[in-house]
Amino acid sequence: ASAVFGGIAASNIVVDMIVQNISQDGYTDMSFTLPRSDHARAVVLLEGVARDVGARGIEHDERVAKVSIVGVGMRSHSGVASKMFAALAREGINIQMISTSEIAISCVIEDKYAELAVRALHDAFEVGGGIAR
Repeated sequence: ASAVFGGIAASNIVVDMIVQNISQDGYTDMSFTLPRSDHARAVVLLEGVARDVGARGIEHDERVAKVSIVGVGMRSHSGVASKMFAALAREGINIQMISTSEIAISCVIEDKYAELAVRALHDAFEVGGGIAR
């Protein structure tokens, strides 16, 4: 993790969501989001880091978007995440990554569904009644 995020920080690339898993075969997988404008630089940097640490390689995808619901006490209010996930599922939107904090729940989805996701979340949480359809 230090090799990956140290190089990214040194290149002044801001990282947002981070997920780390250890797979059944013992490898560690890291997923994270960063601004689309930094994607190309990050890929070049991370290909070098992958070689240096003996990683199997990197996978990257520019075709994602992050949608979030924001409010005080997100983590402590039961049912909020479930309501968000159900709203996205009803529209057939697959969640690729989830992050929570005290004030936000964020999901990474395919960018082609971003507008539909925003509408679905506005409807589910009854906000933004003036959004054009």
